[in-house]
Amino acid sequence: MNLRSDYISAKEEGRRADLRRSGRNAGTELMAVGSPPATGAVAHIASVTLAMSCGSRDSRLQRDDDSRQRKFLSYVFYQAVRDHKPVWMLEDMRTMETFYWEENISQRTYSPSEALLYAVVHDHQAYAQYLLSHYSEKALEMPGERICCCPSSAPHLAMAVRYDRRDIISLILQVAHRLPSLRSYMNRRGCFHLEDGKTPLHVACELLRSEAVLLLLGSGASPQAEDHKGMTPLDVILEQLGESKVNVLPKKLCLDHLLMFMPKVHFKMKSTLLADSNSWKKVLGEDTFNYLVGRSPAPLFLIAMHTILQQLPPSQFPQSLQELPIPTQFKSLLTPFKRCTNLDVV
Repeated sequence: MNLRSDYISAKEEGRRADLRRSGRNAGTELMAVGSPPATGAVAHIASVTLAMSCGSRDSRLQRDDDSRQRKFLSYVFYQAVRDHKPVWMLEDMRTMETFYWEENISQRTYSPSEALLYAVVHDHQAYAQYLLSHYSEKALEMPGERICCCPSSAPHLAMAVRYDRRDIISLILQVAHRLPSLRSYMNRRGCFHLEDGKTPLHVACELLRSEAVLLLLGSGASPQAEDHKGMTPLDVILEQLGESKVNVLPKKLCLDHLLMFMPKVHFKMKSTLLADSNSWKKVLGEDTFNYLVGRSPAPLFLIAMHTILQQLPPSQFPQSLQELPIPTQFKSLLTPFKRCTNLDVV
């Protein structure tokens, strides 16, 4: 499909639709002006009724035509983001006047927030950077009731975690640290209807995104946060370890990351561990098990890491790690990933 020609055709079709509407309005006015004075009341009422009937039918047809046109335009914009078209073209399409056909003024065109969700899903890093640089706060607003109805959630960050968009995660966290109104952003619960009130850290643990887990923790995400079931991210990992022996290494890596950022262990499944201690000792190892259930203090390594990590400002993680006077092997444990690009929010 030639996207440029489709885009131009869509705008031209919009103009034609406007002309058709104008023509019908003009015709109605001419009928009213040209009605002969001697026409009987019954005949006049009949003609008006017929005109109203025809107008109603034409109105329905026009609404159907407009609806099809909007769906086509929405698909063209979606496809353009998916195909990583240039930012200038995407912004022209996002704000084009043809989108202004819906009666609800808040849903007439794509908001920066909705556009950012598309950019996250399709990993359009340049467009995500543009939206976050030019519409920082608006880009991270709730995208509207047609996408999510929970006003306190952080869908963009959760979506970036879900799709493993690491560079976009970093961009979003930059904005969250820079704006005072977004200080609690990364700890907001997700939609209760779609994500059970999980925070982005819950999602990262659930999907075993160990690098995202480390980046979120280092950036200030709380390992103590609970979803609407009272489950912490640590509970999510323990639940997965108890259910299956598949992907044990990434599960234990997520567990290690969580424990390094938890000077005080808090989780819901403590009674579950105690009820079947022999099985859990095999899964976790005796030292980790005893620490989690409170039978022994934290290992010296964990105590050292707690002290080190408390010195790091979340807004500068993980760059601040390189300045620490600690052995290289410790730094490698705390380096979440190498960024694929050098994108930053301006």
